[in-house]
Amino acid sequence: MSEQYVLDLQEVAETLVAVVGGKAAHLGGLSRIEGIRVPGGFCVTTDAFRRITAEAPSIDDHLDQLSRVNPDDREAIRTLSARMRRTIEGIAIPGDLAAEITRALARLGEQAAYAVRSSATAEDLPTASFAGQQDTYLNVVGPTAILQHISRCWASLFTERAVTYRRRGGIDHRTVHMAVVVQQMVFPHAAGILFTADPVTGNRKVATVDAGFGLGEALVSGLVNPDVFRVRHGEVVAKTIAAKQRAVHALPAGGTREVAVDSRRQEQPALTDAQAVRLVELGRRIEAHFGRPQDIEWCLADDGFQIVQSRPITTLFPIPESGDQENHVYLSVGHQQMMTDPMRPLGVSVWQLTAMAPMHEAGGRLFVDATRRLASPASRAALLDVVGRGDPLIRDALETVLERGDFVPSLPDAGPGGPPARGASAPIATDPAIVTELIERSRTSIAALERDIRTRTGPALFDFLLETFEEHKRVLADPLSMQAIMAGMEATWWLNDTLREWLGEKNAADTLTLSAPDNVTSEMGLALLDVADVIRPHPEVVAFLRGVEDIEYAEDAAFLDELAKLAGGTEARDAIESYLDRYGMRCVGEIDITRPRWRERPTTLVPVILDNVRNFEPGAAERRFEQGRQKARQKEQDVLSRLRALPDGDRKADETKRMIDRVRTFIGYREYPKYGIISRYFLYKRALLAEAERLVRAGVLPEQEDIFYLTFQELHDVVRSHQVDDHLIQQRKDAFRSYHALTPPRVLTSDGEALTGAYRRDDAPAGALIGLPVSAGTIEGRARVILDMAQADLEAGDILVTAFTDPSWSPLFVGIAGLVTEVGGLMTHGAVIAREYGLPAVVGVERATRLIRDGQRIRVHGTDGYVEILGLPR
Repeated sequence: MSEQYVLDLQEVAETLVAVVGGKAAHLGGLSRIEGIRVPGGFCVTTDAFRRITAEAPSIDDHLDQLSRVNPDDREAIRTLSARMRRTIEGIAIPGDLAAEITRALARLGEQAAYAVRSSATAEDLPTASFAGQQDTYLNVVGPTAILQHISRCWASLFTERAVTYRRRGGIDHRTVHMAVVVQQMVFPHAAGILFTADPVTGNRKVATVDAGFGLGEALVSGLVNPDVFRVRHGEVVAKTIAAKQRAVHALPAGGTREVAVDSRRQEQPALTDAQAVRLVELGRRIEAHFGRPQDIEWCLADDGFQIVQSRPITTLFPIPESGDQENHVYLSVGHQQMMTDPMRPLGVSVWQLTAMAPMHEAGGRLFVDATRRLASPASRAALLDVVGRGDPLIRDALETVLERGDFVPSLPDAGPGGPPARGASAPIATDPAIVTELIERSRTSIAALERDIRTRTGPALFDFLLETFEEHKRVLADPLSMQAIMAGMEATWWLNDTLREWLGEKNAADTLTLSAPDNVTSEMGLALLDVADVIRPHPEVVAFLRGVEDIEYAEDAAFLDELAKLAGGTEARDAIESYLDRYGMRCVGEIDITRPRWRERPTTLVPVILDNVRNFEPGAAERRFEQGRQKARQKEQDVLSRLRALPDGDRKADETKRMIDRVRTFIGYREYPKYGIISRYFLYKRALLAEAERLVRAGVLPEQEDIFYLTFQELHDVVRSHQVDDHLIQQRKDAFRSYHALTPPRVLTSDGEALTGAYRRDDAPAGALIGLPVSAGTIEGRARVILDMAQADLEAGDILVTAFTDPSWSPLFVGIAGLVTEVGGLMTHGAVIAREYGLPAVVGVERATRLIRDGQRIRVHGTDGYVEILGLPR
């Protein structure tokens, strides 16, 4: 195909992103929407950019160097990117290319004023806006100046900010090319930005208009505060008129300058309400055309609105598809499962196929539709009570929606029931044999699965797995298991509520549950202390493990083979292998079947083992468990003796003793069903990866892990047909990468509104970070902000600060003094294990990992639910 250097905007199709870049492709699309006016212009295509960069062979060397630079090495990026810009700006535009650009200018008016604007191929995309990463030049007059500014736009592909943005987004610099839009200038009375969805709340029904006098550059650059109009259903529902002291105007000879706004006009609105409503109508038309909410730059000139840019709003959390136009309220599954990271498609679909309730995907996360439960008064009260005890922020967010009165429909109480009401006594005896029986049932079911799955391959494996998923759900729904879980939770609630009333003591159950029996997650943390005991006496093994973090093993398990060659290495390997036999199916984010398990990547455990070797003495696991048991026993005796001294004390003490026995019998089992689920998941995963290996050998897939970007049903189809859509897999990989930038809300409505909720408390000191108290006590120490368990480097007395903790984090809990997380509730895994180990803990602290800096001294108030930042270490 012959190279094409200049295209009129009217000729540009939206699909031509590779030729004209994201901005120009959107402008071409805009120019074909009925009723939307776009200033005339043309695009200098990426063919021209490639031709220019081919003139300088040194650019290839610069690109090689850039690709190797650490994204955090700002000095190196600054130096290299400046060198690339100078090189590109120094290349003379060939005569035939300059002539073609000049001819396009002559058609529009050679001495008219133009905006010269960058349009990169990785820009204004559905998953990454790249807003402000490249350059725009306004009011450029004359062919010489326009050619010069086109060169500057090409060079702006390598501004420091653009290079850093691409590096952080995992985008290869070589895959991005630059086109340039040359557009007739509009000299507006007013200009600004229109968001067709509220960029703060995410509400798709509310549009926000920012407006100021003169060119929109004054708003984009932050020179002035804009007037803000919020428009819903064709009317202005809120507005703020700013004092607009400055504006940017075009100069007759070219360029722009700041000017002072006449004091009599500063407080005048830049738009009338009617104009704001009209602009939003145009925005809705543009949104409908592109199929998603838009961030639109507009100008108001004498004869009406003109649109100079439209790009997708990439920061909005997507809305689950419901298939209807009804209102829906969705609850985040990730906030309950302690895994708010995005999941890959296979992980999403396997969780959906094995979950007890229908689940909806959006942004790589799962949500449950709570609308029907909220619609009838009885199930609403029960739902609010249970979620409120677990996570008050979710309750507050739901109440915010309900207070609006008209969003959730109202149904009679005959609707589907909610979870059991608090305080309803579970109809099972306080008998440890029940827990023993439940654990044995789970083990038997998993052993049968392990035996039967071995012989299944090909399409027969998928038929078998679909049957197995039904067994999986049957095990999860075992009524006795549900009763045991509820018995432990209700006994905890009873003790906390009643002892607060009778003795004035907060969170008394926290000490009473220390070292409760049958808690597989807390046992997992203590068992890694035993592994450290085996390793500690062998200096060669310890030294080898210290080096493991710096070595890339072709297969992670290979390091265990290397270990066995050292003095004491066989014992060390056997101890780690034994640990992996029992807990190797676990990992961070374990509800996503695609995440690497400890058995697949045992080096993940090395930093924690080394921390345990350094920070503990031999026999720490047994001592620690026994100390917890003794503390719980002493607390029980203390509580009962204080109760007996009260009026009607014997009855109160007897009732409390029954509840203490009940909580200690059942609260440990709370962790077991998840262990069973993850044990089953690992068996499913191994079977699916074996299929993937066959597909790779057959040349159907390039890599085993490509199956993670297919749903279970799609993978089934690939195994049957031996055909795969490579383009779909690449799309899914790109989408998954983009989902990491999104923060999932606790509650999401079908209007797109993301609700976080608030604690609404005034019992904490000024400046304290508010959260949910889940494990009593107060501790002061060094904050270690750790987002990846494999990066752990803890000293005795450190306080772990992280986004969320699922069971896989519990090996870290034995070596810390306290816990702070952004996500969590009273009965989530991190809270249960914190209580087991007697760690003061506050969870649900919004933005904790950003507000607390690594190394700061903090004080965790686990009884009252707040964190104080005391300053950097002395």
